Amino acid sequence: MIRKSFKMYLNPGCEKEYEKRHAGLWPEMQKMIHEYGGHNYSIFLDQDTYILYGYIEIEDEELWSKSADTEINRKWWDYMAPLMKVNEDNSPVSIDLPEMFHLD
Repeated sequence: MIRKSFKMYLNPGCEKEYEKRHAGLWPEMQKMIHEYGGHNYSIFLDQDTYILYGYIEIEDEELWSKSADTEINRKWWDYMAPLMKVNEDNSPVSIDLPEMFHLD
């Protein structure tokens, strides 16, 4: 497995709605994440800065990168766009974080 971590930016005041929408993650979105090799996915919020920190384990970088172009992923981005800092295509502004330490 490849461990990936990244940060995104939540709009202030959107914490509860962000959490609510993820608690009700669409089954077809869950299926897509697993079909494209994503596992053990978590997102954490720094409540002081509204920075979201994501962690996911993926099977293959190339396969995972293709998930962005799926219809269900684009629909999810559109759904979440009002709550976050996004790019022109409604993808979340996301910055990869380099791994500095890991202990099993």
